Amino acid sequence: MKKATLIKRVVDHLVGELELFHRAAKAAFDEATDEQNKAENKYDTRGLEASYLARGQARQVADTEQAIAQFQSLSAQELGPDARISLGALVELEHNQEIAWYFLGPCAGGTEIRDGKRTILVITPQSPLGQQLVGHQAGKTLTLTLGSTQKQYKLLSVT
Repeated sequence: MKKATLIKRVVDHLVGELELFHRAAKAAFDEATDEQNKAENKYDTRGLEASYLARGQARQVADTEQAIAQFQSLSAQELGPDARISLGALVELEHNQEIAWYFLGPCAGGTEIRDGKRTILVITPQSPLGQQLVGHQAGKTLTLTLGSTQKQYKLLSVT
């Protein structure tokens, strides 16, 4: 998959999430401002709880809008054969003949993009895996700690 296509697919995924978050934020706002949620006594916190939820949903909308903007401004330039892993790198790792693909994005870690049979997982430079990968070149064997387990991985490609 070309990097420009991958970035577009991540943006499309985030736009889909944004639509859901907008609907959830509107529903939470409507709930928070509904007359039926007006406090009947000092122990009635339904309206207050609904307003906290609405605030959290609004923050999710803002974070997703920011993530979309960051991915849209990300360079889709393919990296050369001697490139080191940095922001925007598509990384191919092999362990025991199993291949894993990662895209080092500015945010939206955990987003999965399917490309045929392969799944590309977005990670960030701040993630534990991202921190271990940044700066390495293809062809190296790396000892990576995932959770509490250390394993040897072959860094097959950085594009």
